[in-house]
Amino acid sequence: MASLESREVRATFSPGTTGTPVEEQRRGWEEAVSGVILPSTITITAVDVAGIPSEWVASSAQPAGDTVVLYVHGGGFTAGSPKTHRELAARLVEASGSRLLVIDYRLAPESRCPAAVDDVVTAYRWLLDTGLAPQQIAFAGESSGAALIMAALVQLREAGAPLPAAVALISPWVDLTMSGPTIESRAEVDPLTTKAGLTEASRYYLGDRDPGDPMASPLFADLQSLPPTLIHVGDHEILLSDSLQLAEKLRAAGVDVQLDIWDEMWHVWHGWAAAVPEARQAIVQIGQFLRERLAAVAR
Repeated sequence: MASLESREVRATFSPGTTGTPVEEQRRGWEEAVSGVILPSTITITAVDVAGIPSEWVASSAQPAGDTVVLYVHGGGFTAGSPKTHRELAARLVEASGSRLLVIDYRLAPESRCPAAVDDVVTAYRWLLDTGLAPQQIAFAGESSGAALIMAALVQLREAGAPLPAAVALISPWVDLTMSGPTIESRAEVDPLTTKAGLTEASRYYLGDRDPGDPMASPLFADLQSLPPTLIHVGDHEILLSDSLQLAEKLRAAGVDVQLDIWDEMWHVWHGWAAAVPEARQAIVQIGQFLRERLAAVAR
């Protein structure tokens, strides 16, 4: 059963509406996080990643490690930034013991698919160019950011590039055709995400591109030879099918995958860690997964 705290937070939700201008959505999210206070041990450092504005998130309370998590935020391909994800990034730094690089990739509709995928590829290659080995790098991201990660991994593999040590995905949205059964079957219990909202976001991102194109919907890509992957998803998400099907396809392709379905949780509940114990527990689990995988390949 979900915690009392999670039920109290959930009671404050209302499903998003469609038709809100993208700029207004972005501005609203930035304003919503303006009062967030990070631990005094967390440092935020701006960095130019081959032309992509980005942030290093690190902790002075931990030894300066030699491992990095490239974090790709969500926001329906149209919103979000390193600023909106600083609190989650800070918690992941503390849980994983690694620095996080959070990139401000190009957003739709100004830059449509595959611009953001290309930015993830560019950021990873930039990390390699700094002297880091692939074994010192992991990918993590949520929602639409997870789609960008998976598409970037496929692109990197096809180019013959060495892949990172591990991948952690939170509530991945990897099927823009929205053909999974839980799009309908979880519609009454999902407190945040709607099919109409996803449809609007995908239209901004895709333009005239086929939503079944593997670059846009990596669920339909060849997933062989990808890194060990952890997937978190809530049982009350309309996007539950994306995680179930992605895990099944990864296993069929021979990839080491761990799928954790969290009872009564919603889309990216990790973002409510200040109030929700399940969010804190989930972040600790992701951090442990990343620690173990990065340590394992370093030996």
